[in-house]
Amino acid sequence: MKILFIGGTGNISSTLSRLVVEKGHELHLLNRGKSRKHPLPAGVRVINHDIHSGAPPAELRGARYDVVVNWIAFLPSDVERDLAWFAGGPEAATTGQYVFISSASAYQKPPAHPMITESTPLANPYWEYSRNKIACEEALMRAHRATGFPMTIVRPSHTYDTIVPVAVSKSDFTIIDRIRRGLPVIIHGEGTSLWTLTHADDFARAFLGLCGNPRAIGHAFHITSDEWLTWDQILRLVGRAAGAEPNLVHVPSEFIAKLDPDTGAGLLGDKSWCALFDNTKVKSFVPGWQAEIPFAEGIQRTVAWFDADKSRQAVDAAANKRVDEILAAWKR
Repeated sequence: MKILFIGGTGNISSTLSRLVVEKGHELHLLNRGKSRKHPLPAGVRVINHDIHSGAPPAELRGARYDVVVNWIAFLPSDVERDLAWFAGGPEAATTGQYVFISSASAYQKPPAHPMITESTPLANPYWEYSRNKIACEEALMRAHRATGFPMTIVRPSHTYDTIVPVAVSKSDFTIIDRIRRGLPVIIHGEGTSLWTLTHADDFARAFLGLCGNPRAIGHAFHITSDEWLTWDQILRLVGRAAGAEPNLVHVPSEFIAKLDPDTGAGLLGDKSWCALFDNTKVKSFVPGWQAEIPFAEGIQRTVAWFDADKSRQAVDAAANKRVDEILAAWKR
């Protein structure tokens, strides 16, 4: 397949880029070329362009892709631009499938049922990010119904590889360093809500099975692990991988939101609720797929990745200061 990634250098998409090339597909990346944690696989063709600059790059005009995946569409205006760029026409490219990366945080909050399926309503009054993703999905659904635009929606949940999946702190080496130095680590709520974490390698295998799959056109999917852990268990496994017992402090999500609205939006709009996913649908479209990497193993890989290179071990002083301020306020 000839595949175009818009973005393609992030936490999940970098893993997909490697897998796409390993499987023998032709991969093009459309991005500004500024943010890369991993070297690009050999043979990847890069189109350096700022997608927010207006007109599409010359390389897209008249081009034909089997699959286009936008990893960095967050607003309905992003989707409207892509519809103009990839729905055909004298100045447009065409594609056999357009995949929009949405978010599992778009699912109904508070949840009316503990098990989430693709038919769970989309509604999130707490987080603007999620509401914008819902609006993007609705725009694509309208285009599909009106013109047959070949779209597929994928809703990742908390997917990790070169990030540490935490809820209150930076998801980089900062939290590893904090645990190793014995500094207190915030757990929102009581630490007992159930959460689902998915390794990017597992996500990538299912995702590629949807790409170029004609049955997936017009459908929405989430792709997650079937393993559920409490937030206390998650942070203790991070500590085990880091070689130190974490000093956990429980702070109510609402209290955190008052002091740090940005973090609070992600808590009240996503991570403070139980998130249990039924993956029956994606398994029926990608026969034989199963998430295989338990978090205890996956987080060991993540910490090892940070430890392998000093350049990855920067500590964010501002993030630590925010955590310390929340802890001091909660202690008072």
